[in-house]
Amino acid sequence: MKSSKRTHPSQHRTSASHWITLLSALLLSACASKPVPPDWQTNAFAALKDFSAAYLKGNTRLADFEFTRAKSEIASTGRADLLARAELTRCAVRLASLELDQCAGYQTLALEAGPDEQAYAAFLTGQWRGLDVARLPVPYRAIVLTAAAKQPSDPQPSALAAIEDPLSRLIAAGALLQSSRLSSFDVATATDTASSQGWRRPLLAWLGVQLKRAGDAQDAQSASRIQRRIDLVLQGAPKNP
Repeated sequence: MKSSKRTHPSQHRTSASHWITLLSALLLSACASKPVPPDWQTNAFAALKDFSAAYLKGNTRLADFEFTRAKSEIASTGRADLLARAELTRCAVRLASLELDQCAGYQTLALEAGPDEQAYAAFLTGQWRGLDVARLPVPYRAIVLTAAAKQPSDPQPSALAAIEDPLSRLIAAGALLQSSRLSSFDVATATDTASSQGWRRPLLAWLGVQLKRAGDAQDAQSASRIQRRIDLVLQGAPKNP
């Protein structure tokens, strides 16, 4: 958070670490006329960023600590809508690692959420029927529209590879899995994305998907290769995550 300059949330819908950035913009908007934002805004945004980084690296203990810190800062405002946004941030980051809990933390605050947050929650949980695509962040709109135009048995890739931001790409891949529209091409894209970023948790999750599919196809050679990759990633995992 380098500036307290007024930033409209729609300007941030093209990148999708976007939800953390979008939350930051919303936090800043409360005091955009002041030269320095209140400490809670700065602290909450920093904690959410640190949560995301720790979670993707596989450090659960630190991730939980940072998210609790973020919620504490936001709760000091009495703004349930901001807490709902923070819970969607956590849900999205967890979804990138295939932690599928239907955004349980957000659900308890859903009545306080606005239309954009409700649409985003529906996207994350795979509830795409009747989804107002225009309310989604830009990178995800093509994902939903392309999926709607495809037949369920179509093996061709989705619009996943066109998403530039790595975290957004993984979040979209998780959403495709939730909606039962994930192709083998998409699984490879998600795996390569996590690998290139050195994000241990999502990499293990997506390698697990590949391993299961290789097993289902009775492809012993591919399964053995994937298992070797999993073992290698696990060797460097934190001893006390």
